[in-house]
Amino acid sequence: MTARIYRPARTAMSSGTAKTREWVLEHVASTAREVDPLMGWTSSRDTQSQVRLTFPTKEAALEYAEAHGIKAVVQDRNSRKPVIRPGGYGENFATNRRGAWTH
Repeated sequence: MTARIYRPARTAMSSGTAKTREWVLEHVASTAREVDPLMGWTSSRDTQSQVRLTFPTKEAALEYAEAHGIKAVVQDRNSRKPVIRPGGYGENFATNRRGAWTH
């Protein structure tokens, strides 16, 4: 049984960083998914692939995996510095702007 430990990236539709601070332990699927011939639903016989555990730190996730005999692979992400302008969004509508506002 193998698992992957990672910190999720922010969604493409948001510039916020919600749900990106915790570490996630997900089991790697051991069997392929198959389509049910009657209903057309996609399913799998591997119930461990449905498990998704969250931890406050990477060390806590590694300790859990070690304690339960799970082989874990840690994937670190490349962190970016947040882009925060001094005036923020309100700077677009400032009345004391020195230059002409153009795109």
